[in-house]
Amino acid sequence: MPRAAKATRGRPRAATTTAVIYQALRADIVGMRRTPGEAIVEKHIAENFGVSRTPVREALLRLADDGLIEIFPQSGTFVARIPMDALPEAVVIRTALEGAAVRNAAQRATGSQIAAMRANLLLQQEMEAAGDLDGFHEADERFHALIAEMAGFPGLWSLAQQVKVHVDRYRRLTLPEPGRIPNVIGEHTAIADAIAARDPVTAERHMTVHLESLLTAIPQAQGANPFFFSGSPATTTS
Repeated sequence: MPRAAKATRGRPRAATTTAVIYQALRADIVGMRRTPGEAIVEKHIAENFGVSRTPVREALLRLADDGLIEIFPQSGTFVARIPMDALPEAVVIRTALEGAAVRNAAQRATGSQIAAMRANLLLQQEMEAAGDLDGFHEADERFHALIAEMAGFPGLWSLAQQVKVHVDRYRRLTLPEPGRIPNVIGEHTAIADAIAARDPVTAERHMTVHLESLLTAIPQAQGANPFFFSGSPATTTS
């Protein structure tokens, strides 16, 4: 069973424990290990972490603020469904942020950073071959983080992570689809090639195509998992 980490010097243990529980639950929800509509039992979480219910309750309130869980007094706490209406806007915001990042990356990337990006692409291929969806997701996330680092603006990726949480949940549903991961790797490779060629215009175009492709599969994902979504169908036209 997971245990809360010890408090670091100068930080209250309660705050540290709350952060550990929050991060663990958030990772489970975004990774679809806790699925939309699933009940969250405060008592069980407290027992798993070996803590009182107070830090668990504080972590759940943070997750509620993130829109990842819903708390219904007298009824219970549940993983929130993926809001359909929020997905297009999140993709638009992420595209703007990562478009800026990839333009700058194409102009500023060092040789060693480009080599690290190529190594990441190989890792993505290895994760695909192993059928490791979690490993592929982590490599995918790292690829985009590397671009922000190459651009000299790592904060752009931090901002993107804040707005794309529901997109990530939806995206995890699409990974098992036949051909989905190879398509993603192909799109990543096109982006990497443009960065290596010092071509910011082409790099941004490939990034836009890559991110906007997320919208095309939303109706199919909703149809296959209707209980996981809430709200009206997303509009995918520009």
